Amino acid sequence: MIGLWDTTGNEVVKALAAERRSAGGVASGMALTLIVVVDEKRVREAEAAATIAAAAHPCRLVVVVRADVERERNRLDAEIVVGGRLGPCEAVVTRMYGRLALHAESVVMPLLVPDVPVVTWWHGEPPAEIATDFLGVVADRRITDSAQAPDPIEALRQRARDYAPGDTDLAWTRITPWRTLVAGAFDTTQARVTEATVVAPRTDPTAALMQGWLAARLGIVPTWEHSDESPRMREVQLRCANDDTLTLTRDDSVATFRRTGQDERQLPLVRRPLGDELAEELRRLDADQVYAEALGTTAGLADLDQRPPQRVHVWKDPATAQRAEAGVTAHAGTTAEQ
Repeated sequence: MIGLWDTTGNEVVKALAAERRSAGGVASGMALTLIVVVDEKRVREAEAAATIAAAAHPCRLVVVVRADVERERNRLDAEIVVGGRLGPCEAVVTRMYGRLALHAESVVMPLLVPDVPVVTWWHGEPPAEIATDFLGVVADRRITDSAQAPDPIEALRQRARDYAPGDTDLAWTRITPWRTLVAGAFDTTQARVTEATVVAPRTDPTAALMQGWLAARLGIVPTWEHSDESPRMREVQLRCANDDTLTLTRDDSVATFRRTGQDERQLPLVRRPLGDELAEELRRLDADQVYAEALGTTAGLADLDQRPPQRVHVWKDPATAQRAEAGVTAHAGTTAEQ
């Protein structure tokens, strides 16, 4: 491991090259570059997830930690790990302070592995518009997590409004086991589904996407039954034209499958570690059309997959925006007092 404090982007590139040579050219097997945008308090969590994902997808990991953008003095600290505690990957953890944090691409771009795809993952609340973050614009795939937003359902709608082919969300990844079990239930029947019900808390983004997926696939309008019995989606029920009812109910890591006229079955439905979810999304680097259909149906927007995949960077200074917002609030308060 190499630690560089109050350094420059050029020095980081040189140090990475030197460490790579001493480790025997680890970069020759890199499948992609994974950029992780994360807050300081969640760096270790992101590193742990990336370590699991890198076991299946050897990559160069570039972690970007942005600090106070209004700090008077710019500063860059970096930590370089090649084939060490983070598994079979090269990792560069960068901490950017001051105005440098608004131009993270100046440090990150020289660190990208040549001629391999770039994936950007926001481990936290993503930007409202991905185009305002150059690290999203440069990526072939962009991974967000609406569950980490203050209002997850509204965050999903925003993801639909801001969607471009190549976007995905970990809330979608989390319902892969559910979708697999639901689809598998129809291996022995051709009956048409006429009704569907999803039982979940009203703020569960996985339930919203499940509802959208069922609607897009089956051409029906599923019912969302709000329930606080479980912190996440608890049940999916389907009613067929022949009056058969199929029900999947989750209890911890097991799902109970019930079908009219058949005995109950216990099926595995384990909640996976974050690293496994990330690894799943790294398996495919093309646009996920099924996700686009489910997301669009959830938000009431059509043809998301027909949008252009390229994004144009939109410059946004969060410090200026915060000061402007504070000024508007102060003005409103003064007007109210008058």
